[in-house]
Amino acid sequence: MEATIDKGAATLRKVPTLSLKSYTEGSQNDQLKFINELFHGIKDYGFIILKDHDVHTDLLAKAYEMSEAFFRLPVEKKLQYAKVAGGQRGYTPFGTEHAKDSPVMDLKEFWHVGREVSADHKFAQYYPKNVWPAAEVPEFRATFEKIYASLEQAGSAMLQALTFPLEVPNHYFDSMTEEGNSILRLLHYPPIPEGVDPRCIRAAAHEDINLITILPAATTSGLQLKDRDGTWLDVVSEPGALIVDAGDMLARATNDVIPSTTHRVVNPQDGTNGSRFSMPFFMHPNPEAILSCIPSCKGTGAKYADISSHDFLMQRLREIGLIK
Repeated sequence: MEATIDKGAATLRKVPTLSLKSYTEGSQNDQLKFINELFHGIKDYGFIILKDHDVHTDLLAKAYEMSEAFFRLPVEKKLQYAKVAGGQRGYTPFGTEHAKDSPVMDLKEFWHVGREVSADHKFAQYYPKNVWPAAEVPEFRATFEKIYASLEQAGSAMLQALTFPLEVPNHYFDSMTEEGNSILRLLHYPPIPEGVDPRCIRAAAHEDINLITILPAATTSGLQLKDRDGTWLDVVSEPGALIVDAGDMLARATNDVIPSTTHRVVNPQDGTNGSRFSMPFFMHPNPEAILSCIPSCKGTGAKYADISSHDFLMQRLREIGLIK
């Protein structure tokens, strides 16, 4: 379970694989080792691979089955669930989103599941209601509500582990992400259409917007990260593993001590041209949380002004074409 690239005489680079249970159930030494490897891995690569977590493989298999069932539906059926709150919920059609500053669209379609709160909740103004394809895929809602909760729990453990090297209280990120605006994205990369613009790939080089992303291993390969020397590095993981990367919000809060890592999903390289399904969970703070430079990361000064997570999110969604 590793990502490697041949750099000639250089040693092979390997994205670290960590056991989450060594942090949640291990001895103090196990926990300290996990924290150290997480911090250095995510600083060095921007990515780590996580095993021994509580997101069960049978649930992941069921989720991919439900995702495939939805995306197999006729386009006119899927479009019934489109244009919900600027794409924050429900279906976004093929060719809608593009990477920041990219002149061409990505070759993907997707579905968003978000948090729901009561009508009188203080965050109700920010959180649209989910939509569900209950008639077409009856088990869809139950399956993805379970996946959302499981991935959020894993993400909370990862962020808590980062509080130690960042020298903040261990509830620092919990207070930001409690009832946060996290999004589960179900992604379908269809077979590459004939005649498509040759500049288009499944997901052009980009950085994630959020604090961290937790990505269950996809159904096929294609994910690459941009290594610190500019080389593209394949990210390869076993089925059931979780791939974790740092996003723009964490980079901003840490003054780029933990950089947001550029990554992409390339078109099939092996002569096949089938579908690819993936399921990233984008872990966000609540909309009113302030992204402010963590004191231990300030160095000679904060690079970024304080901004609410909602305002930052809206700025980035405009840049990728999801809202006007």
